Amino acid sequence: MQTYVHWILLCPLIGVLINGFFGRRLGRGAHVVACAAVGISWALSVLVFLRVLNGDALGVDAPARLYSWIETDALRIAVGFRVDELSSVMLLVVTTVSFFVHVYSIGYMRGEPGYARYFTFLNLFVFSMLILILADNFVQMFVGWEGVGLCSYLLIGFWYEKKSASDAGKKAFIVNRIGDFGFLIGMFMIFVNFGSLDFHIVFRDASNLPQATATAIALLLFVGAVGKSAQFPLYVWLPDAMEGPTPVSSLIHAATMVTAGVYMVARCHVLYSMAPVAGAVVAWVGVFTAFFAASIALVTNDIKRVLAYSTVSQLGYMFIGVGVGAYAAGIFHLMTHAFFKGLLFLTAGSVMHAMSGELDMRRMGGLKRSMPITAWTFVIGAVAIAGVPPLAGFWSKDAILDAAFHGGHPIIWAVGLVTAFMTAFYMFRLIFMTFFGASRVDPEVEHHLHESPPSMTIPLIALAALSVVAGLVGTSEHGGIFAFLNKVFEDTAAEPAGGGKLGLMAISVLAGLGGIFLAYRLYLARPYTKARAPDGALHRLLSNKYYVDEIYNAAIVQPIKRFAMFLWDVFDSLVVDGLVNLSGLFVKAVSWIVSRIQTGRVPFYATTMVVGTVALLYYIIR
Repeated sequence: MQTYVHWILLCPLIGVLINGFFGRRLGRGAHVVACAAVGISWALSVLVFLRVLNGDALGVDAPARLYSWIETDALRIAVGFRVDELSSVMLLVVTTVSFFVHVYSIGYMRGEPGYARYFTFLNLFVFSMLILILADNFVQMFVGWEGVGLCSYLLIGFWYEKKSASDAGKKAFIVNRIGDFGFLIGMFMIFVNFGSLDFHIVFRDASNLPQATATAIALLLFVGAVGKSAQFPLYVWLPDAMEGPTPVSSLIHAATMVTAGVYMVARCHVLYSMAPVAGAVVAWVGVFTAFFAASIALVTNDIKRVLAYSTVSQLGYMFIGVGVGAYAAGIFHLMTHAFFKGLLFLTAGSVMHAMSGELDMRRMGGLKRSMPITAWTFVIGAVAIAGVPPLAGFWSKDAILDAAFHGGHPIIWAVGLVTAFMTAFYMFRLIFMTFFGASRVDPEVEHHLHESPPSMTIPLIALAALSVVAGLVGTSEHGGIFAFLNKVFEDTAAEPAGGGKLGLMAISVLAGLGGIFLAYRLYLARPYTKARAPDGALHRLLSNKYYVDEIYNAAIVQPIKRFAMFLWDVFDSLVVDGLVNLSGLFVKAVSWIVSRIQTGRVPFYATTMVVGTVALLYYIIR
């Protein structure tokens, strides 16, 4: 298995090196290298998953180290791998979605001048994400953690000529650094208390940790997860990240990178199980974020931003799961969400491809006639995320709600249920405004409407199929994925197969169907027109995203900017430059005095030498 793991990592790295150095010469052939690299990693990930399914593992009972990396008297870090049920599921999810996104990008990015650069960054992201997943210590995980953050910055700002894209890339990078600061402090506390950053040692000795210390460590690590997984209050970078190419949004900002925080919490479940307060904070932040983001998506008209806020909301669901101790349910939802949200973003990209980059749903309508594959695959993804059985989203979302209800968190369950209703509503609002009803497309654009090429539609069909069947792996007689994942989460009870009690399942389904019906009544039975567009105080509040960006700008960004300007105008100019200028004046004054001595007259020099010699002899004799 270790050889498989090495090549899973090496293949995308080789793709980075080939396209990075020779991409311009390869031209359009750059995608062949990138897709082949990720395709091989995917095939090997399947083999690794099957090995783990048969009871094999790597680095669980004893570290599987490749080589020593950092060696000091106090700290020893080795590069190694940990392959168990949790990491094998993540491997399969990341490589599967990555492969389809790479293939989709062949058609979507056709003609882009930075074609090879795009695939280089995409391969680099896959490599970084795999490092994060396979790490067997916190330092190696942090390297992958920062690597995916760097790739996010590079890919969001891929069209760097656009100010909005470069600003969005910087915003994502800076906001993530805030969260990473907490993650680093948590790592420092782990090292102080355990003398090691290896998962094997930390998880083995965690029971000796005082509960207060475990809570502090868990909360600090969660700060990193809040930034990376776009939870309140650090979610603001993700909607703006839609400035990047749509395949990037699908891969990084829906299916993989943003789930790194959920994976980290699940990986550190030993610490969170010891710190119930930290678990409660995770769950409450998750449920608040889920409701908060879903409410904004209700009135958003940009098709990609609807999906962006939906991603923030669904990540909140995952944190509800891991926060209430249903780690397997949280990871199960991570898996199903990767398939149907990856699908939804790619279908949105297909719409943009046909609509010459148009994103406003108010200028769409009736696209199903020209784009049937895109339309029906989008419907499958929307039904999945709405929680309608038997599609994937129903099983995983219902398992989380069931765990919250039976775990003694009825308020979290109720808010999660309302959020499920809103999710179904805004997703079918998007469908009815975009694909059904009368066309509102500009006549010039409508003349060129067409279905996307096979390189784009085949990944849509594949992800749609996964969105249909992926949920069924959690409903087997023996617990399916829950029993599989709970081999890692030994200290937690296995979640019930199929999502729990029939009564709660029925309520959850009714919430989803109710949202779909309301969207039908408002946006299809009564077709959308500008005259019917709502315009009230609540609508303005939601349309302006609760003015969070404006509040951050007024309370944080502008004060820091003014302070920086003060340091530049006053401290830098008067103090720093003043000291430099003063040193220059001192040298100038000394040089002026010395220059008075240099008269150029020989008698003066001779007299000076005699006087100096006499003074020196007097000093010696005395």
